[in-house]
Amino acid sequence: MHDYSPNLLPDSFFNRDAQLLARDLLGKVIRHRVGNGTDSLWLSARIIETEAYYAAEKGSHSSLGYTEKRRALFLDGGHIYMYYARGGDSLNFSAGGPGNAVLIKSAYPWVDILSDGNSLAQMLINNPNAKGALRTPERLCAGQTLLCKALGLKVPMWDAKRFDSEQLFVDDVGPAPRQIIQTTRLGIPAGRDEHLMYRFVDASYARFCTRNPLRRGQLEGRDYFLLEQGS
Repeated sequence: MHDYSPNLLPDSFFNRDAQLLARDLLGKVIRHRVGNGTDSLWLSARIIETEAYYAAEKGSHSSLGYTEKRRALFLDGGHIYMYYARGGDSLNFSAGGPGNAVLIKSAYPWVDILSDGNSLAQMLINNPNAKGALRTPERLCAGQTLLCKALGLKVPMWDAKRFDSEQLFVDDVGPAPRQIIQTTRLGIPAGRDEHLMYRFVDASYARFCTRNPLRRGQLEGRDYFLLEQGS
């Protein structure tokens, strides 16, 4: 692994309250290996935005009841739940308690000794814009389907699976975000608990997430809360 020893998150990390998990996943790095042998690449992105979901509230898939497609949501923490949204793939991790999970809403390309410039170049190729041109790295993973496309993650390959140290895992690369923004989730239909503040954003990367919670017109204490690390 290029003289790099990743710090893989154990299953116990995921088997906790969904909001705690959503907060603690910020700053962690998703790594997905593509290709074979010496030609393989580790595509990596730092998680900057998450959303927590519970079976007991109306915004979650699991609130609609158990189906075989939603099976991963009802398994213990650390299972992968993937589904199609707006024509693309979406990545979720099961949390503690049946039906509870965290959606990985957006991320930021991560380059290091394991995932070098070649990996970033492949991610850029994976996810061109509507005109076929390369996106800027800052916008490459700025949304749940963009993230999966850049990392090459597909529903048929990973839905209901466990993490795999040789192919897909979450890496604890170091310091957690110093400040986290807590706000409402995106795309929740009216009347389905859209008011719940279950969305979490790394404040340092707010302008690169799906929708900047610090944009003009948003008021702290009304539209969002700032959480200091450790609070």
